Amino acid sequence: MNPIDQPRHPFPPFDAESATQKVRMAEDAWNTRDPETVSLAYSTDSQWRNRSEFLTGREAIVQFLTRKWSHEPDYRLIKELWAYHDNRIAVRFAYEWRDASGHWFRSYGNENWEFDDNGLMRRRLASINDVPISENNRKFLWPLGRRPDGHPGLSELGL
Repeated sequence: MNPIDQPRHPFPPFDAESATQKVRMAEDAWNTRDPETVSLAYSTDSQWRNRSEFLTGREAIVQFLTRKWSHEPDYRLIKELWAYHDNRIAVRFAYEWRDASGHWFRSYGNENWEFDDNGLMRRRLASINDVPISENNRKFLWPLGRRPDGHPGLSELGL
């Protein structure tokens, strides 16, 4: 089977364990900052609302993420399960990033996800707010890439 069409475990309906696994898998993928890899978790006709942008399809997702990460160097993300039911998951998240001028930000957000029967996300609705922070107020201090297993999550960090 073509990787583009690969089902993504775990499949709905979700329980606490499978929903938590799905959230961590998404966090790990986004921390790669590889738009092509990240896009494979979404259905080919996936619909997104990200802030004020509306996207449809994997190619639009790849273009969006390519643009996003070109403007957000040093991006590090933590996601946390908020709720789940059947084929839907609600997530809260925060990520830290530096702009081209060297200013640091922490972006806080919520996402609502809906999955198809193959475990691919067919809808992603994200609301996000950016807060300037000083470099010494950063909390996501691991090397670029996957958050280490021992690193605290959002609740442990008081975020």
